[in-house]
Amino acid sequence: MSSQMPPKAKKVPSERVHHGDTVIDEYAWLTVKDDPDTIAYLEAENAYTEQATAHLKPLQETIFQEIKSRTLETDLSVPSRKNGWWYYSRTEEGKQYGIQCRVAATGETPPELKAGEPLPGEEVLLDGNELAGDSDFFAIGTSAVSPDGTMMAYSVNFTGDERFTLRVRNLATGEILPDEIPGIFYGGAWSADGTAFFYTTVDESWRPYRVHRHTIGTAAEDDVLVHEETDERFWLGIGLSRSERYLMLAAESKITSEVRILEADDPAGEFRVVRPRETGVEYGVEHAGDRFLVLHNRNAENFELATAPLDDPGTWTPLIEHRADTRLLNVDAFQSHSVVHFRRDGLTGIRILPGDGEPYEISFPEPIYDVGPAGNPEFVTERLRLGYTSMITPASVYDYDLATRELILLKRKPVLGGYDPDDYEQFREWATASDGTRVPISIVVRKGTERPAPTLLYGYGSYEVSIDPSFSIPRLSLLDRGFVFAIAHIRGGGEMGRRWYEDGKFQQKKNTFTDFVAAAEHLKAEGWSSSIVARGGSAGGLLMGAVANLAPESFAGVVAQVPFVDALNTILDPSLPLTVIEWDEWGDPLHNADVYEYMKSYTPYENVDDRVYPPIFAITSLNDTRVFYHEPAKWVAKLRDTARGGPFLLKTEMGAGHGGRSGRYDAWREEALVLSWILDTAKVTK
Repeated sequence: MSSQMPPKAKKVPSERVHHGDTVIDEYAWLTVKDDPDTIAYLEAENAYTEQATAHLKPLQETIFQEIKSRTLETDLSVPSRKNGWWYYSRTEEGKQYGIQCRVAATGETPPELKAGEPLPGEEVLLDGNELAGDSDFFAIGTSAVSPDGTMMAYSVNFTGDERFTLRVRNLATGEILPDEIPGIFYGGAWSADGTAFFYTTVDESWRPYRVHRHTIGTAAEDDVLVHEETDERFWLGIGLSRSERYLMLAAESKITSEVRILEADDPAGEFRVVRPRETGVEYGVEHAGDRFLVLHNRNAENFELATAPLDDPGTWTPLIEHRADTRLLNVDAFQSHSVVHFRRDGLTGIRILPGDGEPYEISFPEPIYDVGPAGNPEFVTERLRLGYTSMITPASVYDYDLATRELILLKRKPVLGGYDPDDYEQFREWATASDGTRVPISIVVRKGTERPAPTLLYGYGSYEVSIDPSFSIPRLSLLDRGFVFAIAHIRGGGEMGRRWYEDGKFQQKKNTFTDFVAAAEHLKAEGWSSSIVARGGSAGGLLMGAVANLAPESFAGVVAQVPFVDALNTILDPSLPLTVIEWDEWGDPLHNADVYEYMKSYTPYENVDDRVYPPIFAITSLNDTRVFYHEPAKWVAKLRDTARGGPFLLKTEMGAGHGGRSGRYDAWREEALVLSWILDTAKVTK
């Protein structure tokens, strides 16, 4: 094979028959991960991508240095107070991973932060750099300190497959205890006295389906199975209430939930069900002193907040009734007040529920922004920690004083090199979809940019996930080169409430794709965009493949990261991770012919044809357990064989998972490659 020619995947016809439909899949052989031919093909694709992007090396290095030079590499987070300690994390220049620390607490006010300096009396809890060693990949799945502050449970992974090994450290002595539990999932919870730790494990389909109780100092094989979920649509998770009075064990599908509770001081006791599961009813429970708060959607599409007695938690009395224009997202309970996080008109907000006064909402000055509770582990406090950002305001941490109703800025993420938010401006536009629905678009641009300008349009549009307007240091490398950056808040996401999500799933899924195309056409029609590069990842990668089929002429290029582009074949196979769970999101094409036909009409891999496609850059990871590497590999192979245009590039991280490279410098370098490809594709080379 010439070094200038792209790899050509072999064709091995494989027949699939569903609902009387016979399909020949010539690239199904790529699903066999341990086949030497598969690895050889992926490595050949990597070599071709390396050669095809070689001319971008100088620009990639320039952008990498821009990201690095704008980032305060030695920095620390604002400490959060819990049980007599201030907890925080920090980073050090030249090191890939964060360091988790604490200092003894005195008073309600966080210690004064000094850039580049650890806090006096610092105790290092976990140093990610030491734990990672020379590994190419490293991730922490959980890090939980016991209520009395003497023990820490943490889990690590070195491959990206999201199977973690749990260890326990005695914080008083620094000793790593013999306790070691392999193959666990994210998260976990301590008992009140710190003698037991609860954790989850996964089945062969990567579904967290069991909760176990580990007694500190005993062998893992002696751990007690607390609960097993036999319904394949449900995941299990376990946590500790903010009050630390209750263990909360939740079983959740995409549309239904069921919570069990247990007094945290009785770890060997029996969990009791708050309210038996009812198909289509989702709820969450928060302990609030002499009662529970329950956030639920029973006869309340956008959710309502209810109270429930401690001895009868399944009896719900409305506290904040349902509103069609406001989606209630979460509730945090404290000793003297509660806090509701909500969404309205495409923006997030905060409502305070005082224990002895009228509810009120906190106002913020910018036209578009994102705000939410952040780092509030203490149950007894008169301050609320908030995280705030916008497309021109870097991530900011505030304390809100409930007595004075004052917002106190504790820290704004530094942006080095003279960044001035007044040099940029943000806008909210509304596109009109093909059915008349108004679709919000968030836009940021450097002042003085000549329009129409090249544009990067980002989208996701699934699982009720909202892509809120936020700040990005790497994005400045585009804006300062004359780019417009825009987010299309399309249906299938949650930006406009639960109905917005419902109208972009199941048999309405195509609304997600047509909304994105409508947003692109609006940006051009309104003089924002001269050309548009589209970008999305995971389910947003499905969006990228779908719009490339639907309207390839609308886009100058497409970046698809860990893209879910072979969705139909994946959702047809119940043995694969997540498939059965996903039937509540996409429908069940295995047992329903109508769902099969509808999915087949939009899934990217199934609909590649011989039209002219824009350049496409697909990025994946070999060890991804959420979207398998073979989905983009098959897609790119079919594009090369069937479509015109391109070029079509595939880059596979051979030692990473769904989130890509784990170290921050590695991630910056990868982002610099993507941004340099976007600039080059849009013919911006400076």
